[in-house]
Amino acid sequence: MPPPKDVVKIAIQMVGAIPQLIELQQTKPLASVLKDVCDAWSLPNAERYALQYADGRQTYITESNRRDIKNGSILRLTTSPDQEAERLYIGIQSRNVDVKTDSLKKLASLSQDVTFAQEFISRNGLKQIYSIVEEGNDTGEMLAHTLKAFTELMEHDFVSWENLSTVFIKKIVSYVNMNAVDASIQQLSLSILENMVPTSRLLFELVKKEVTLDRLLTHLQATNAELQLKAMALLIALLLSATDAERRDMMEYLREKNLRQFIHKNIIHSSEPLGDEMAHYLYVLQSVSLNLCEHRMKTSMDPYSQEQRDLLQSLRQTAFESESEVPAGSFSTERRRSLCAKEFRKLGFMNNSNPAEDLRRAPPGLLALDNMVYFSRNTPNTYSRFVLENSSREDKHECPFARSSIQLTLILCEILHIGEPCSETAQAFYPMFFGQDHFFEELFCICIQLVNKTWKEMRATQEDFDKVMQVVREQITRTLSLKPTSLELFKTRVNALNYSEILKLRQTERLHQEETLAVPVLELREKLKPELLELIRQQRLLHLCEGTLFRKISSRRRQDKLWYCRLSPNHKVLHYGDVEEGVQSPPIESLPEKIPVADMKMLLVGKECPHTKEKSSGKQNKDVLELAFSIVHDMEEYCLNFIAPTRYEFCLWTDGLNVLLGKEMTSERTQTDLDVLLSMELKLRLLDLENISIPDNPPPVPKPPSNLNFCYDFSHAEQ
Repeated sequence: MPPPKDVVKIAIQMVGAIPQLIELQQTKPLASVLKDVCDAWSLPNAERYALQYADGRQTYITESNRRDIKNGSILRLTTSPDQEAERLYIGIQSRNVDVKTDSLKKLASLSQDVTFAQEFISRNGLKQIYSIVEEGNDTGEMLAHTLKAFTELMEHDFVSWENLSTVFIKKIVSYVNMNAVDASIQQLSLSILENMVPTSRLLFELVKKEVTLDRLLTHLQATNAELQLKAMALLIALLLSATDAERRDMMEYLREKNLRQFIHKNIIHSSEPLGDEMAHYLYVLQSVSLNLCEHRMKTSMDPYSQEQRDLLQSLRQTAFESESEVPAGSFSTERRRSLCAKEFRKLGFMNNSNPAEDLRRAPPGLLALDNMVYFSRNTPNTYSRFVLENSSREDKHECPFARSSIQLTLILCEILHIGEPCSETAQAFYPMFFGQDHFFEELFCICIQLVNKTWKEMRATQEDFDKVMQVVREQITRTLSLKPTSLELFKTRVNALNYSEILKLRQTERLHQEETLAVPVLELREKLKPELLELIRQQRLLHLCEGTLFRKISSRRRQDKLWYCRLSPNHKVLHYGDVEEGVQSPPIESLPEKIPVADMKMLLVGKECPHTKEKSSGKQNKDVLELAFSIVHDMEEYCLNFIAPTRYEFCLWTDGLNVLLGKEMTSERTQTDLDVLLSMELKLRLLDLENISIPDNPPPVPKPPSNLNFCYDFSHAEQ
């Protein structure tokens, strides 16, 4: 008979004693449980003791988390958090170096526990840590333990970062700026500053002033990968906390210092594989850089701005230079205005008498004008050839340069997500972005030539403009999905994907759809579905058995703490636990926490999850909502919260958990996988019917014959 829900069977250890095997009554007060355990070992003063997990993070057991204890858990009787906090509070003030070092080391370890942290902070323990750092007498291992303990204590958000003294902050800054400091201390100092920057404008300005970009670039060029990562984290934190003007100045300075080229050569193309954390920071750096275009993208052209009108006129003058050289006195004002209008029409402006009207639409606003001017100034011959070649065609077949440029700029802004906030979890960046200054403008130059090429291949007229731009969008998105490593490679691939190739791809997709719409084929699909859905279920459960590395994300910043979760081979228990960076697939025995599948009640996703309700609901967290899911277990009182690293992982995990709960798989990935498997299976089944049209209705069954005399009578044996 299984034990009641409020009873768990556990083991309790103590150094130098025989372990106790007890049945823990969850309804019984924890103080009474401790009294019974201490009495069994003849220990007085039970209030001085506490229980904590023997493995993993060794969290203290409290009334609030005791329900997390599972059958088979191993606990340890240890000093209570308040007693331990008092002992370490005294120990870190000791004049004995060994005692002080050991106390700080233990403090750094125990500070991860919220119960202990609360006790230590309540004793004004942070003040002692401030003193150790501010006095600056301790270095090396002792200082590293101090900074580690400080980081862990601040992680619990009991104390505001704004309470830190200027002396303390400048001391942390000095460790970042000094050369003769241990790398571990610099890493911890960079991490502290990274946490500090987003919390207030005052702290941002202080850190920005004290830690120069040059110093951060020096750390980025270090051979120590962890130091490089922490420097990048602080740089990203500064960029995200800066105003638009400050961000623009910082990015311009980093461009002058060739940061992109360094990243492209030494980080992206390093011999070491790129970690998830660094991939995220590179994505943010790319996003921040591209979003510098947002202001111009959202600004309409001002027809009264002389600077903007000059840019517009420069387009006409570059394209029709020889015609523009005619002296001003040769034509009347009316004649010159007529000539300008004609030239603007040849340039492809819809409103040739007042071309500024074409640029009033925002987006793409002035960004389209900037792109056209960049193209005309940096590749004048190509620009002139584009315009003159089209102005010599018949009117209906000319490719309008200006109209195409405006629409292309809008398409590129949408594809590259310009103007959208940075995702908190995304890692998808384009390697070619870091290999090229003026990336957006150079990409435009390649794509506007692609527009002209595709226009000619399609033999398009003005009525086909939207169709051409749809094909161009498809060419760009298909090529970008291949993640080309350089703009030259992008140019080669996008030009190879000509209109004929696009038609072939579309035709293949259309034929595939038509094949699968015949009534007999649809009936066959329905018969195959159950078998293939079972195959998908098995694949999902297999993926859960392999496990996934999840990242912890707080409301304040992207965390570097990791945890792993995997399903047992018999599909009966979910095992999970914290792991260190770099661990790929920890053995199931090393994951201390577990949830029996039988205790799982339901699956929550998105806004229903408790950990998304705690976060703000702004645009910044849209991506987190799309990746969040929670498992409700133990009478719907407790949840295990997840934020998937990718949408793909989200789909596989939610599907797998639904299978364990006996429910339908609901993710979009299920339908995609089912379509792929059905397509493959149908093609194999219909292989013998190739080039044979399948009728919608089965052929009629003929009437039975008038007589059956043609049947052989076996009763008459041959003589």
